[in-house]
Amino acid sequence: MRKLYVHGLIAITKVDDSMRYTLKEGNYRQYGMQVNGEGVIFTFEAEKEEECRILLYGKEMEVTQAIQVPARYCRGAVRSVLVQGLRAGHLKYNYEKDGKVVTDPYATRVIGRERWNDPKRMSGLVCGGYAQPEFDWGEDMPPEVPRSRMMIYKLHVRGFTMDAGLRGRERGSFQAVGSYIPYFKKLGVTTIEFMPVYEFEERMFPETPALPEYVQWEVKEGDRILPEQDAPEPKVNYWGYAPGNYFAVKSSYAAGKDAAREFKTLIKELHAAGIECVMELYVEGLTNQCRILDILRYWMSEYHVDGFHLLGEGLPVTLFAQDPWLRRTKLFYTGFDSRISEAKSSYPHLFVCSDEYLYPVRGVLNQIGGDVGAFACQQRKQHRTLGFVNYIADQNGFTLADLFSYEEKHNEANGEENRDGTIWNMSSNCGAEGRSGKKSVREARERQLRNAIAVLMTGQGVPLLFEGDEQGNSQDGNNNAYCQDNPTGWVNWKRNQKYAWLTEFTARMAAFRREHPVIASEMPRVMSDFLRKGFPDLSYHGENAWTAAPSGGMQPFGVMYCGSYEELPDGGTDDFVYIGYNFQTASGRLALPKLPENGQWCLCMDTALGREPFLPEEEAVREPQIPIRGRSVVILVGRKNEESPAAAGAAKRRRQGKERLKA
Repeated sequence: MRKLYVHGLIAITKVDDSMRYTLKEGNYRQYGMQVNGEGVIFTFEAEKEEECRILLYGKEMEVTQAIQVPARYCRGAVRSVLVQGLRAGHLKYNYEKDGKVVTDPYATRVIGRERWNDPKRMSGLVCGGYAQPEFDWGEDMPPEVPRSRMMIYKLHVRGFTMDAGLRGRERGSFQAVGSYIPYFKKLGVTTIEFMPVYEFEERMFPETPALPEYVQWEVKEGDRILPEQDAPEPKVNYWGYAPGNYFAVKSSYAAGKDAAREFKTLIKELHAAGIECVMELYVEGLTNQCRILDILRYWMSEYHVDGFHLLGEGLPVTLFAQDPWLRRTKLFYTGFDSRISEAKSSYPHLFVCSDEYLYPVRGVLNQIGGDVGAFACQQRKQHRTLGFVNYIADQNGFTLADLFSYEEKHNEANGEENRDGTIWNMSSNCGAEGRSGKKSVREARERQLRNAIAVLMTGQGVPLLFEGDEQGNSQDGNNNAYCQDNPTGWVNWKRNQKYAWLTEFTARMAAFRREHPVIASEMPRVMSDFLRKGFPDLSYHGENAWTAAPSGGMQPFGVMYCGSYEELPDGGTDDFVYIGYNFQTASGRLALPKLPENGQWCLCMDTALGREPFLPEEEAVREPQIPIRGRSVVILVGRKNEESPAAAGAAKRRRQGKERLKA
């Protein structure tokens, strides 16, 4: 007689002992399962005093072998054993430590969650498996996009394509995301940030509270016994922000049977298109630091991942930043130690990613405690070695469209009586809560969407778009769609077709940002002419030119970038760029400084012009001031005297930019 092993339970049954294996000491060097010519090595954490076994499973997830791991194969708190004659191909395994069954935290494949939110899968057994490491990477190389050229697009693999008109298992898969690479290129995306794609349990089983031992129930005459009720259907952890099996790809995100190969193929295709792959990784603060480092190194080396957005309190990011293996891997976190951030680097790879940009920008856009001084600081925020990620909306809170359609959160569908989600949204509904057919409401919301995209693309930091925001995607006022694995949480491609103009505007703004690198310079602006170019690198202007930086209130102001401070690859310099912001309701006027060598200011874009804010042809502005309508953003470019060689080069770049945009 032998034990039948199930998580947390032990019953009695027979185990097949017909196959015997020879055991040898392992190598201790690498956790998890390793394959060599003799068999399979298992290495895992366990105290020497613990009784440990390796459990092998059959087709029906029954235990077929329970292999005792001798305590002598222990170094420190690490067990390692070579099981000779064992083959890894279709191996299913778990560990048992002092009677408790656990799945290998270093397993490169998890078996048992192949189907997303499978109702047949209760809180039962999953086990580790073997992911074939062989993959033809060819000449794959990391794009290593400079931060001045970066544009991040954050998406949920499942939600991005579930409502995209695809069929079968292709919906919500890595393969489906790959089919959108041309879309990303047209939009101007350089970096895809994936919400968790490592293996996690999406079925959230409610815990049944146990009565204390001292509470005894005695049935008395007259007691009313209520009939037993069916257990509620578990919620879905749709986003995946939970501890998981960090070395395994989420198997239910695969269109086929090999999730690891499918994800590698997607990364290879992204790299071929010049697009980076960044993974979000949620880790609890008490997780072993060495293990977290192993996780990052694994995805970087095995999957060619270009970066990690680390989520969790108190993570040892200084350790990761100093690791030579991760020296050219981009790391995103809420902050870094000043000693690390000030260190000189041939490849700056550290990025601050927090809500610091979000609130000042929402404040001015929606006139809620808005302060153009704080806004202006955020727009020019830059560091010599650190990058800053700017976003106005992400998964936490309203989508960009809902930011201008709802003043209150509407999370009733989450089953928490609308108590979940942040109440501090700094949003405005533009005159009506939720969907509205009023023309004035619709036009106000559309202008606010254009303003938001224009603001995001003219900030000096790295812009980040959340999936669907470039096409007016709505979650119907739900600002915490963590459990909404349905059309609420999915990108609605069909409904959003009416926002094709917004997608086009986003692509145009991204192209303008690329064509004028002076906007996204990696060097902080000092607001002085420290290189004697004749103009400050950055200057502010109000109704009168050369006014002091804006401080407090909502008055209109303009920002002028001196293009001479940005050298271009062809040896020339960028144009003068002037961006006017007016977040108040009333119209205003902004002064335009006089340009050198009889240069001419030309209006390129005005968000007040409707769904096509970019002018078909630039419009020369001959007055010393320009009117700016309420709640609008304008962009002007200073063109040089057409007779000068510099002007000819600039004109050539403009033609090339237009040709690329058409392509």
